[in-house]
Amino acid sequence: MPWSSLFQPIERLTAEAGLEDWYARLLARLGGTPQPFELALLGGLQAATPGLAFLAGYQAALRMLWPAAPWTAGALCVTESRSTRPADMTTRIEGLQISGRKDFVTAAECADWLLVAAREEGEGQPPRLALGVLRQGASGVRIEPLPALPLMPDIGHARLHLQQAQSERLAGDGWDDYVKPFRTLEDVHVLTAVSAWLFGIGRECNWPDALLLRLQALLAGCAELARQAPNAPTTHLLLAGLFAEQQALADEMEAALATGPTHWAELWRRDRGLLRIAEAARAKRLEKARQIVAGC
Repeated sequence: MPWSSLFQPIERLTAEAGLEDWYARLLARLGGTPQPFELALLGGLQAATPGLAFLAGYQAALRMLWPAAPWTAGALCVTESRSTRPADMTTRIEGLQISGRKDFVTAAECADWLLVAAREEGEGQPPRLALGVLRQGASGVRIEPLPALPLMPDIGHARLHLQQAQSERLAGDGWDDYVKPFRTLEDVHVLTAVSAWLFGIGRECNWPDALLLRLQALLAGCAELARQAPNAPTTHLLLAGLFAEQQALADEMEAALATGPTHWAELWRRDRGLLRIAEAARAKRLEKARQIVAGC
C-alpha cells in the first residue's frame, strides 16, 4: 500500500457524468487494477462526497469477496422485504437460471455485474443459498430505479426483477462463503474510505495535528484488519474497536468541520449516518465473538 499517496495533493472526483463514469475515472487514476484496500483508501480520499467514498469502499469489499470479479462496478443483491435471512427469501436458482426479486440493490445504475443470493434447497430441506453472477441488461434481468434516499442521495438504489435469468454459479455456500463475510468486508472497507475522505478534508482545512494523527492511526488499523479473515471472532472484536475509535473522534471532527467551508460540514451532516448502517448487526456479531473468545 503506497501510504505516501495519503499526503499528496488531492484532486477530487465528482460524478456529474454518472457513477459508472466516476468509477471508471477512479480506476484509471489508480492504475486500472488497484488492490482492494488501496481502492477504498484512495477512492475515499479522492471522492467529492461521503456517498462516493462509500461507493469506493463498497466496490473494494466486493473485490475482496470475489477476487476474480471484472474490473467494472458490481453489486451484491441479497435483501428481500427488508430481510437478509435465507428463510425469508423467495428468489430461487434452478440449474443456472434465477427467478425472483431483490428489493435493495446499491448503486444499481453503475453495476455491470450482479451477485445474487438465491435459494437452492430441495423441498422439505433447510434453506440453502447459492450465489449466481448476472450481467445487467441480460435477458430476464430488469432494474427498477427507486427514489433517492435522504442518506447518500447521490448513490442510487434499485429493485431487481429476475425471470429465468441465466447465471454463472460461484463455488461454495452462498451464505457462509459470501453473504455472511461480506458484512464484515463492507464494514472494514467503507470505514476506510469514509475515514480517508474525512482525513482529506482535514488536511485541506488545516484541522489540528492531533486529530489528523488519530485519523491516520485509524486508517492504519483498517489496513491491518483488511488482512484478517472476515469470519474470525477476533476480527469482529478488532472491528468494534475501530468503530469505537471513529465514534470517539466524532465530536472533535464536527467541531473542526464547523470552522471550515460550510459545504463540507453540510455533506457530512447529511451522510454521517452511513457509518451506522448495520450497526445492530455489528453489535450482535461483537457479542457472539466475545462469547466465543471467552469460551476458548
